[in-house]
Amino acid sequence: MHNNFSTFRSINAIHDAALEDHFREGIGFKVFILTPSYPFMLIGQIVSLIEDHIELMVETTHFAQLENRTWLVHIHNIEVFYIEFPGGPRIPALNDMA
Repeated sequence: MHNNFSTFRSINAIHDAALEDHFREGIGFKVFILTPSYPFMLIGQIVSLIEDHIELMVETTHFAQLENRTWLVHIHNIEVFYIEFPGGPRIPALNDMA
Protein backbone atom coordinates (compact mmCIF):
# COMPACT_ATOMS: atom_id res chain seq x y z
CA MET A 1 0.00 0.00 0.00
CA HIS A 2 1.39 3.36 -1.02
CA ASN A 3 0.42 6.58 0.78
CA ASN A 4 0.93 9.94 -0.83
CA PHE A 5 1.26 12.20 2.20
CA SER A 6 1.86 15.24 0.01
CA THR A 7 -1.89 15.37 -0.62
CA PHE A 8 -2.64 15.74 3.11
CA ARG A 9 -2.38 19.02 4.98
CA SER A 10 0.01 18.84 7.89
CA ILE A 11 -1.42 19.05 11.39
CA ASN A 12 0.47 22.33 11.87
CA ALA A 13 -1.16 23.85 8.78
CA ILE A 14 -4.60 22.75 9.99
CA HIS A 15 -3.87 24.17 13.47
CA ASP A 16 -2.66 27.49 12.05
CA ALA A 17 -5.66 27.82 9.74
CA ALA A 18 -8.08 27.11 12.61
CA LEU A 19 -6.40 29.76 14.80
CA GLU A 20 -6.50 32.29 11.98
CA ASP A 21 -10.19 31.55 11.37
CA HIS A 22 -10.99 31.90 15.09
CA PHE A 23 -9.22 35.26 15.33
CA ARG A 24 -10.85 36.41 12.07
CA GLU A 25 -14.27 35.65 13.63
CA GLY A 26 -13.16 37.73 16.64
CA ILE A 27 -12.53 40.94 14.67
CA GLY A 28 -14.24 43.77 16.53
CA PHE A 29 -14.30 41.89 19.83
CA LYS A 30 -12.18 42.23 22.96
CA VAL A 31 -9.38 39.70 23.52
CA PHE A 32 -7.08 38.74 26.41
CA ILE A 33 -3.65 37.47 25.28
CA LEU A 34 -0.70 36.01 27.21
CA THR A 35 2.66 35.68 25.47
CA PRO A 36 5.95 34.15 26.67
CA SER A 37 7.79 37.37 25.83
CA TYR A 38 7.49 41.09 26.53
CA PRO A 39 4.96 42.64 27.12
CA PHE A 40 3.51 39.28 28.33
CA MET A 41 -0.16 40.36 28.65
CA LEU A 42 -2.35 42.34 26.25
CA ILE A 43 -6.05 43.20 26.44
CA GLY A 44 -7.69 45.03 23.59
CA GLN A 45 -9.89 44.92 20.55
CA ILE A 46 -9.05 42.81 17.50
CA VAL A 47 -8.88 45.26 14.58
CA SER A 48 -7.90 42.90 11.76
CA LEU A 49 -5.94 39.83 10.77
CA ILE A 50 -2.93 40.39 8.53
CA GLU A 51 -1.82 36.93 7.36
CA ASP A 52 -0.86 35.28 10.68
CA HIS A 53 -0.61 38.52 12.66
CA ILE A 54 -3.38 39.99 14.79
CA GLU A 55 -3.77 43.76 14.63
CA LEU A 56 -4.79 44.71 18.15
CA MET A 57 -5.80 48.07 19.65
CA VAL A 58 -4.31 47.59 23.12
CA GLU A 59 -6.36 48.93 26.03
CA THR A 60 -4.46 47.32 28.90
CA THR A 61 -1.02 45.83 29.43
CA HIS A 62 1.61 45.80 32.20
CA PHE A 63 2.94 49.20 31.18
CA ALA A 64 0.72 52.26 30.69
CA GLN A 65 3.19 53.63 28.12
CA LEU A 66 2.30 50.75 25.79
CA GLU A 67 -1.48 51.19 26.05
CA ASN A 68 -3.81 52.93 23.59
CA ARG A 69 -1.65 51.85 20.67
CA THR A 70 -2.04 49.42 17.82
CA TRP A 71 0.12 46.29 18.06
CA LEU A 72 0.75 43.43 15.66
CA VAL A 73 0.94 40.10 17.46
CA HIS A 74 2.14 36.98 15.67
CA ILE A 75 -0.25 34.09 16.31
CA HIS A 76 2.66 31.75 17.06
CA ASN A 77 3.72 34.01 19.96
CA ILE A 78 0.42 33.55 21.77
CA GLU A 79 0.43 31.03 24.62
CA VAL A 80 -3.08 31.69 26.00
CA PHE A 81 -5.98 33.76 24.70
CA TYR A 82 -9.65 34.37 25.26
CA ILE A 83 -11.95 36.26 22.88
CA GLU A 84 -14.98 37.90 24.48
CA PHE A 85 -17.73 36.74 22.13
CA PRO A 86 -21.34 37.82 22.81
CA GLY A 87 -23.02 35.68 25.45
CA GLY A 88 -19.72 34.48 26.91
CA PRO A 89 -17.94 35.52 30.10
CA ARG A 90 -16.61 39.09 30.11
CA ILE A 91 -12.94 40.02 30.39
CA PRO A 92 -12.67 42.00 33.65
CA ALA A 93 -11.38 45.57 33.62
CA LEU A 94 -7.90 45.70 35.10
CA ASN A 95 -6.67 48.93 36.65
CA ASP A 96 -4.47 50.28 39.43
CA MET A 97 -7.39 51.62 41.46
CA ALA A 98 -8.60 48.23 42.78
